[in-house]
Amino acid sequence: MDDSEISTHDAEEDIRNRDIMIYVNGEIVPRAEAKISVYDSGFMLGDGMWEGMRLYQGKWAFFDEHMDRLFDSCKAVSLNIGMDRQGVLDALTQTAEANGMTHDVHCRLMITRGVKSKPFQHPNLSKSGPTIVIIMEHSKPAAHLQAKGISLATVPQVRGLPMSQDAKYNSHSKLNCVIACLQAEQAGADEGLMLDPHGFVNTTNACNFFIVRKGEVWTSTGDYCMNGVTRQKVIDLCKANNIPVFQKNYSLVEAYGAEEAFLTGTFGAQTPVARIDGKKIGPHDGTGPMTARLQSLYRELVAQNTQP
Repeated sequence: MDDSEISTHDAEEDIRNRDIMIYVNGEIVPRAEAKISVYDSGFMLGDGMWEGMRLYQGKWAFFDEHMDRLFDSCKAVSLNIGMDRQGVLDALTQTAEANGMTHDVHCRLMITRGVKSKPFQHPNLSKSGPTIVIIMEHSKPAAHLQAKGISLATVPQVRGLPMSQDAKYNSHSKLNCVIACLQAEQAGADEGLMLDPHGFVNTTNACNFFIVRKGEVWTSTGDYCMNGVTRQKVIDLCKANNIPVFQKNYSLVEAYGAEEAFLTGTFGAQTPVARIDGKKIGPHDGTGPMTARLQSLYRELVAQNTQP
């Protein structure tokens, strides 16, 4: 595998995913039959919210935190999910049972404003209620990411101000991030490192970003990035284990000079960064000691949270 084929969402191949069952608006159907209308507001406009979640030992990790984000985001854009948290959990449970899935499972839960009566923008044209889709796959992050790390390229696309499109929305409207990903690919990197509107280091197109300097863990202020569940868990673990952690503005100069850098996300947990803009980060190949320590603490936290 060459560098151009690496991403933070690389997963070990699992042929069982060819025949998964997918939840679509209360029905669970084979993958080949899982379809929505071309009039769906998510397809037409990216008008919807989603959550990425992982199933361990038959239990969803940090379910409450994911539901907090989902329901807050949907409320903010006046998107009525049509069910409460228990209803969402029941739908997730039904889908997992239909697939015989209990562990190392990744889920994408998607809620859109639903089918429109006409192909135009106004939300009131979505009259039939929300579209709810749940895709679950057997999914383990690829082992080579830990040994090799990924490369980042600083891209011109930024995460914008909250009054343009607040980055805290986990929305279907991901073109901003897709453009950043394309820019990184064109620069020969695996992901794009995105700055905030003031030029400070912010996030990547798919994950939250951390650096390690002299025993301290730094990440952005969180003002212009998705406030990821895994991001917050890493911050909390640092505080609980006497690891100095700072949410602050910092520049590329400080990122280039870091001893370690890593990404956080629900799928990959903590993924080491090997290079930024062609510059090797720190003396380590792959996972550095602080990243490894946080990975271990995070695994313990997941195990505690998902005890049967």
